[in-house]
Amino acid sequence: MHNLKLPALALLSGAIAACTVGPDYVRPVTSTPAQFARADVAAIDAVTVPIKSDAEFWRGFDDPQLSKLVDDSLTANHDLRIALASYDRANALLRGARFDQLPVITASADASDGRSSAGQLPGVSRDDRDAKNYSAGINATWELDFFGRIRRSVEAQRADTQASAADLAAAQVAIVGEVARTYVELRGLQERLRVAQGNADNQRETLNLVDARFDAGRDTDFDTSRARAQLETTLARIPALEAQVAFDMHRLAVLVGRTPDALIAELTPQQSLPALPARLDAGTPGELLRNRPDVAAAEFRLHASTARIGVATADLFPRFTLGGLVGTQAVSAGNLFERDSETRLIALGVDWSFLDIGHVRARIAASAAHAGAQLARYEQTVLLALEDTENALVRYSRARAEDEHLERAATDSAVAARLARVRYEAGAAGLFEVLDAERTQLEAQDAFADARTRAVNGAVGLYKAMAGGWPAHVPRKVDVAASTTPTAAAGPG
Repeated sequence: MHNLKLPALALLSGAIAACTVGPDYVRPVTSTPAQFARADVAAIDAVTVPIKSDAEFWRGFDDPQLSKLVDDSLTANHDLRIALASYDRANALLRGARFDQLPVITASADASDGRSSAGQLPGVSRDDRDAKNYSAGINATWELDFFGRIRRSVEAQRADTQASAADLAAAQVAIVGEVARTYVELRGLQERLRVAQGNADNQRETLNLVDARFDAGRDTDFDTSRARAQLETTLARIPALEAQVAFDMHRLAVLVGRTPDALIAELTPQQSLPALPARLDAGTPGELLRNRPDVAAAEFRLHASTARIGVATADLFPRFTLGGLVGTQAVSAGNLFERDSETRLIALGVDWSFLDIGHVRARIAASAAHAGAQLARYEQTVLLALEDTENALVRYSRARAEDEHLERAATDSAVAARLARVRYEAGAAGLFEVLDAERTQLEAQDAFADARTRAVNGAVGLYKAMAGGWPAHVPRKVDVAASTTPTAAAGPG
């Protein structure tokens, strides 16, 4: 008899595994160009630095303070803690969904001591109206997943968990990008502040020279007023720059999970901007879609919604439940485990919602509509990812071209201002020429510092668009097995 049970169980398991209703998921086919339209505009120098999705790109800037800030943010940033908690929750729900595939086993025990009233049992003595009962048992219930309702549910939850992992990766890429961008902006603002302060010092020297010439009777009040007005205009730039520097310090502190004032002393000493990479190779659109965690998350959610069509479709078919009980029952605790006290029960339950077919069909239609929306959301995410990268390529390349011109302008304007001062002191030029040269120098140097900041941040933005900067410990996206395209609800297979 025992030998006959094994083939029967094998046949039952095979029958259960062979029949899963609803559409199977297949990865959508996305039409992408062979290369980015703007890929050539990023080719500025001869050296190629390909972007790798698992590269810690910020270390390529060779700035220990930036690397420390990024490492701290990956450890303590509160948005990442929220994303990690969401991933842990999805993982726990997946473990719970998997347990639905197994029998549910519970244990129970009961002891009662009651007495019926004389009215309930007339003519029965007081002692005979007493009733005691003791029982203990182990219960098991198991839904026989003939039509794949539970398997589809596990499939959907697994895809949701993978989407949460991709969300966590996307949050990490976003935080790394934000830390790098804010840090570069801070160093750029500090450079612009240094330029303004340096030019103010030069203009103050010019004003002192004009005052000395005025005292000697060689210049007029008009010259003194013009020189002082230019100095005050330059000094007026400084408070706004100082405020922006403070804002970025506060932002960086919050990004690393600390109070806004925590990094002021550490970040106040000025440092030069991180160096620009020689050249960035953005790869191909196909590589982009494999690297972007937001695209992966959208695809996993499409998978989950497709699987839930099968969960809803399973309600068109009977739901079978196998239950069993093994226990013991007696009127005396001492007899509870004697031979004749055992009890047992085996039951097969059938639940079929065919009489509620309207609601079932409505749930199937709602699930299919949700899957359609997720497909559209996935396709939109792909397009936005491509747009983001194309924009990042243009932004980076144009900022580099602007940076080259403004670097030469800043150098030449400094030479011109110095020569104008020499000519003025020698009496070969008027004060207007000096003031104009100093104003041009300030504007050119400030514009160069701003352009260099935008160029470096353009590189950061391109790394971010290509999902560069995934730390090695990030839950990576998992490739989804493909079978058939999402379609209308299918019958049992």
